[in-house]
Amino acid sequence: MNKVKELRTTKDMTQVQLAIKVGVTENAIQNYERGRREPSVSTAIKIAKVLETTVEDLFNETKEEERK
Repeated sequence: MNKVKELRTTKDMTQVQLAIKVGVTENAIQNYERGRREPSVSTAIKIAKVLETTVEDLFNETKEEERK
């Protein structure tokens, strides 16, 4: 889920800040970003809301340019 890191850094948000807003640990965010773990559906929804995107976009690794 490199998309989480991409969106998080675009919003100038640290892993700790995202973790607090989502209600998970910083370690969980690190694991999601590194692809070691997948968030539960409810956590993915929270991440999407905080990052102002959709769950589908979080899991879509296609680059914006490739979609056009």
